[in-house]
Amino acid sequence: MTFKLYLDPGHGGKDRGASAYGLTEKQVTLLIADRIREIIEREYTDVNVRMSRENDTEVSVEERVRAANLWGADFFLSLHVDAGDGTGFEDCIFTKAGNGVETYRSTIHRAVLRATGWADRGKGKADFSELMKSGMPAVMTKNGSIETRADNTKLRSEMFIGKIARGHVNGLAAAFGLKKKKGTDQAGRFLVRVRARDLYYYGRPDWSARNGLVHKGQVFAVVRTLTVNQSKMYALNNGNYLTANENYVEKIL
Repeated sequence: MTFKLYLDPGHGGKDRGASAYGLTEKQVTLLIADRIREIIEREYTDVNVRMSRENDTEVSVEERVRAANLWGADFFLSLHVDAGDGTGFEDCIFTKAGNGVETYRSTIHRAVLRATGWADRGKGKADFSELMKSGMPAVMTKNGSIETRADNTKLRSEMFIGKIARGHVNGLAAAFGLKKKKGTDQAGRFLVRVRARDLYYYGRPDWSARNGLVHKGQVFAVVRTLTVNQSKMYALNNGNYLTANENYVEKIL
């Protein structure tokens, strides 16, 4: 049976959400949602993903919930960013949610904290319409505080967005027993350290998809090795990719 995941990147269009230092919540939530969908569709089988918005458009909460209900989604994941002077990760479920939703939430909560290393701001309950009116289990995650300079800096990083997304995917996979596509984890997991002073990383398994730079001494978890245009590439736990050339990276575990 296909698992139907409804991703809800909060805000959009004229509704910017929280903002600080030139960054808006609506930008961040869409980046996280896009990366979650990318990882799941690439690595897992029998999963169908829809999003409440795929670009910078304004969609009412009522429309988001209605679309998820009409589709018959199995899980509603609403993505947000906090405001204020806090830091770290928190999430919430409907105040009258059952034990099943609590179990899903706890599994996702642990996985995101593990992937990001963020401070744990706790697990709450609230009567947000997204949680209250959805006809399926629903969780809202709050990924950092945009008004806190350290969190804001992280939320500008493609690498860190990848970590947030990977944490959500790992949690979803564990909570709902999602099945990996054949060959996606065949090489086992290990760590690599960057040997070069500066090294490009990639947003997808494509040598033209440069997303930015990593630096000497940084360590990353590898989930599989693949061949792209006759050259080896590492798929990282954060959803990005590095060259597997031993002149530039070295295995350390």
